[in-house]
Amino acid sequence: MTREEKSVVIEELTAQLADNTNIYLTDISGLDAVTTSNLRRACFKSNIKLAVVKNTLLEKAMEASDKDFGDLPTTLKGNTSVMYSETGNAPAKVIKEFRKKSEKPLLKGAFIEEAIYIGDDLLDTLVEIKSKEELLGDIITLLQSPAKNVISALKSGGGTIAGLVKTLSEREG
Repeated sequence: MTREEKSVVIEELTAQLADNTNIYLTDISGLDAVTTSNLRRACFKSNIKLAVVKNTLLEKAMEASDKDFGDLPTTLKGNTSVMYSETGNAPAKVIKEFRKKSEKPLLKGAFIEEAIYIGDDLLDTLVEIKSKEELLGDIITLLQSPAKNVISALKSGGGTIAGLVKTLSEREG
């Protein structure tokens, strides 16, 4: 690979790092062609982009990036694959599901919404991270609960203020 080709790859990697808020570094070395193809298929179904990268080029792209990757570059040893995803926990879920049949991919580290996770032992923690959509759903559910209580109290209280107060006091007690 010429110096110009390396420079182009670094620019492309830097752009990928800038465009994605959820980045996983994994090790998929040792997987045969069929297993690798199955992993790529699982990633595609979960809207995850999987790319094998050269450690030195990825490290230079991380240095050139505006993001602070902290100690994540220290994980760039051996074979490295990058998973890019819009959903923070999607790659972790794919890895965990895939490891039911295979020892790999191993999680080297992850950059999720500016938080850095290093080590395969954090896989379960990353699976539990809620997506933006899940958090919004939880918030909407919490906001709807008091309104539903008031509406049901109005209906059951016969529509009078006294009935409403009586119904709400019975629920609290």
